[in-house]
Formats: sequence, structure tokens, C-alpha cells
Amino acid sequence: MKLITKPVEGAFYAVTRPMVAALVGAGVRPNVITTVGTLLVVVSAAAYGAGSVRLGGLLYLISGIVDTLDGAVARANRQVTKFGAFYDSTLDRVGDGATFIGVAVFFLLAPPGSVAHRELAIVISMVAILASLLVSSARARAEGLGLDCRVGLVQRAERILLLGIPSVLFGAGPEGRLLFWIVLLLAFASVITVLQRFVYVYQVTEGRRPEAPKGS
Repeated sequence: MKLITKPVEGAFYAVTRPMVAALVGAGVRPNVITTVGTLLVVVSAAAYGAGSVRLGGLLYLISGIVDTLDGAVARANRQVTKFGAFYDSTLDRVGDGATFIGVAVFFLLAPPGSVAHRELAIVISMVAILASLLVSSARARAEGLGLDCRVGLVQRAERILLLGIPSVLFGAGPEGRLLFWIVLLLAFASVITVLQRFVYVYQVTEGRRPEAPKGS
């Protein structure tokens, strides 16, 4: 099960299609788009760490849009390369961890008494970092085995939306409680996703279930 369904994905790609066409027309290379997206994530993380939660959320959402454009441009220009896939995957891992590091710094540097559950929030942010990296790593390793492992509750798109939208609309919330609960939810959901992918790969490789259709 995924939180973002195929109809939602289809609507999103329909909206971003003019952006892809414009980038293709301008001759922008996919790796440049990947780099810009990663820089946006890093700046987003810095904004979270500096206490500018709304700005961090906005940049995080924009980075998510940019992240979808590099592959679309590569396919449209027939510039899909092994290095491009490696470069994109590697920088995605930077994005997976950077934002939660920024959130952890937000809780760490907040003035005493200004946030609730400070120590627990920092620990949960660390769990979210590890779990988000494992979600992506499990898929990458499965793909190395020839499996299209996109199963699970939350992928990168879900994390971006579930963190970015509330951050933009409400900031961290009173005493940082909203941000705390969002990170707790994402950490828990990411751990569940890792377990789902472990079970899926085990069942497929052991012949206990068929592989899911490509792109599902």
C-alpha cells in the first residue's frame, strides 16, 4: 500500500509536464537538475536547523518537485545513463538524511523550555534519518537483484508531503509539538516500510509470492 496513489501521481506528472518541456527546450542536463534539487534540500535542512520551519518546509516541497524533473528530462532527451542513475541515487540519500538532521538541530538548539520532549524529539529524528536511508537502500539493493521494490507505506514523496505541507502551513506548532508528532509519524511509518520491503524481497526471492508489476 502507498499513501500516494497512481491517480495522484498521474495528476502531478500532468501538471509538471510543461516544466519538463521547458527544461528540455532550454537544453538543461538532468544532472544539473539533480544537483539543484539536492542544494535545495540542504538549504531546507539549514532553514529547519535555524528555526525557520516554514521556509524549510517550502524549500523541501520545491526540492521534491525538482527531484521528479531530472528523470523525466533524461527520458525525454534520451540522456538516461548509468552514471546519471548513480548520481541521482547518491544525492537522493543526501536528501533523505539532511532534512531530518536539520529537524534534529532545530530541537537541539531551541532555547530551554521552548520545545516539548526535546531529548525524545532528537532521538526520534535520528531514528527517522536511519529509517529513511534504509527505505531507499532496501529498494536500491533489491533493484540490484533485479526486483522493482517500490512496496511500502511511505516513500520519498510521502515523506516530503507529510513534512513539508504542515511545516509551511503551521510551522513547528506550539512548543514544537506539531513537528515532533510529524517526525514521530514519519519515523514509525519508515520503519514499517523497511519491514515491508524486507518481507517482500524475502517472499519474492523464496518463490512465495509473485513480483509486483513494474512501476506499481
